[in-house]
Amino acid sequence: MDRPEDFQARMRDVLARQKAAHIKDGPPSAQKRIEWIDRAIGLLVDNKDAIAEALREDFGHRSVHTSLFTDVSGSIGPLKHAKAHVKSWMKREKRKVSPSILGLFGAKAFIEYQPKGVVGVISPWNFPFNLTFTPLAGIFAAGNRVMIKPSEYTPRSSELMVRMFTTAYDESEVAVFTGGPEVGHAFSQLAFDHLLFTGATSIAYHVQRAAAENLVPTTLELGGKSPVIVSKSADIALTAKRVMNGKTMNAGQICLAPDYMLVPKDKVGEFVGAATEAVKTMYPTIKENPDYTSVVNQRHYDRLQGYLDDAREKGAEIVEINPAREDFRQQPHWKIPPTLVLNPTDDMKIMKDEIFGPLLPVKTYDSVDEAIGYVNAHPRPLGLYYFGADGAETEQVLTRTTSGGVTVNDVIMHVAMEDLPFGGVGPSGMGAYHGIDGFKTFSHAKSVFNQARSDITAMMRPPFGPKFEKLVGGGIKR
Repeated sequence: MDRPEDFQARMRDVLARQKAAHIKDGPPSAQKRIEWIDRAIGLLVDNKDAIAEALREDFGHRSVHTSLFTDVSGSIGPLKHAKAHVKSWMKREKRKVSPSILGLFGAKAFIEYQPKGVVGVISPWNFPFNLTFTPLAGIFAAGNRVMIKPSEYTPRSSELMVRMFTTAYDESEVAVFTGGPEVGHAFSQLAFDHLLFTGATSIAYHVQRAAAENLVPTTLELGGKSPVIVSKSADIALTAKRVMNGKTMNAGQICLAPDYMLVPKDKVGEFVGAATEAVKTMYPTIKENPDYTSVVNQRHYDRLQGYLDDAREKGAEIVEINPAREDFRQQPHWKIPPTLVLNPTDDMKIMKDEIFGPLLPVKTYDSVDEAIGYVNAHPRPLGLYYFGADGAETEQVLTRTTSGGVTVNDVIMHVAMEDLPFGGVGPSGMGAYHGIDGFKTFSHAKSVFNQARSDITAMMRPPFGPKFEKLVGGGIKR
């Protein structure tokens, strides 16, 4: 086994070689960037079955269809989007000169989007391939090289990534490092030109602190408790179908999963019935159903069961949606049926922590102002969801709440819009990527001013005279 100083030295060596290659080769052409993107797409296409199998093994059981949808197809889409637009994104962005008279004499101003150099990526376990490959769209489009640290919680997926990237890229282009927390800590201390971390807020504090030692700019994609506000005008049956689909996908192990519901008091019973029917339609059985994903490991399974025990002890009503009435006390994996927690109180653990599982607290409210007030009284979430047909109320929710992003009349889907930036705010993250916003995140926007050839600025040099005084006086006024 490598000693900590051994893998630290190796990571520093790879970083130095990537930086040297970046400087030696200069900014890559559009064709080179497209080539890097094409290689990533090829890896996903050629290894789709191996990816699904690695994820199934890492999770105990994970739906193959979910893996192909989220981690394979869901990663190829962003890469193809970047490939189609990289040439236009790379173009210099013209800006106005001031005072405008300088422009008349030939002065110019523009933004040159320059590769930052080497980007570090720390990716999580819940969508290991998607949250590694999707950022590559912006990283490669911006002309960068990359070093990757995938999660130790999905070791088969991480080892597969090592093999995949090794076959398609030189280590001076892409390098992958596997290992536990000690490797992750050493990785986050490296002097990258940019660092992207996707994971828990509690870990982000340590990553940000380590990155600060080298003043490395960071993008933090975290999570939080994403609320669902259900309007009195909402179609409850449709709302339940879409919410429960989002909550059961990957067994709720999604940073954007709906974390709790805010439902009008007189609609709770209707929602519970509709949610039960929605789950029954999707999963007539759960225990051996290949479409239903397991909780990733025993630790997370015990954590989720602890939330339920705590909520039950403190007076919540627990509604387990188990259509076939299966016994989950003995099972080969860690499956938990979709479970509603009615009448939760803020002292319950399930209302304090991000759930990351198929449990869904349902709170009630009397007025939309009350629902908005509850959201605003808690840390700003990564996502917010509103269901309803009231246009004025929709605007009220959009303008009076702050979240990383919003999906109206569905959940999670804003993350799939490649022309929208994806990111959090405050405790749910900082910075954003996807589409052109990813290109800009991983680029240095270098300001360039090209002065006019005529000596129009002569009056600004000493000795100062009446023309200079007139120029300054013209700028000092209300």
